[in-house]
Amino acid sequence: MAHDHAPDPQDLFRRHLAEVLADLQQVVADDGEAVAMIGSLATELSSTLGAVSWGAAKDAMSAANYDELLQSFEKKGNALHQAGQTRQAYAVQALATSLVAATMRGDRVIAEGEGLLDALIDRAVVLYRRHLASLN
Repeated sequence: MAHDHAPDPQDLFRRHLAEVLADLQQVVADDGEAVAMIGSLATELSSTLGAVSWGAAKDAMSAANYDELLQSFEKKGNALHQAGQTRQAYAVQALATSLVAATMRGDRVIAEGEGLLDALIDRAVVLYRRHLASLN
């Protein structure tokens, strides 16, 4: 007999988070340009909030900042995807996933995934900043 109940939103997000983490680990190994996009976007947003890392930027956000950024990510990510700018859309998706994960820290699996995702994002920030410094 089939069950007619909808999937649990946290369970769906756990799966999404796992997919983003797996993809991002591959991207870090294979695609320097995508890593630079993630690092650039996270650096820009962190600097705007006066934070030294992406994780610190998320923690410094007000509820209004969070809502505004999530809406911006949704619009920007969709527009980039439709325009065929997949690396930029991917950077937006990685940061948006991290942002949403912060609201579900009560779930141990999501909290652990958020920590891993933020570590990868902050690594992208370090690599991006090193690249910028090498240009000067």
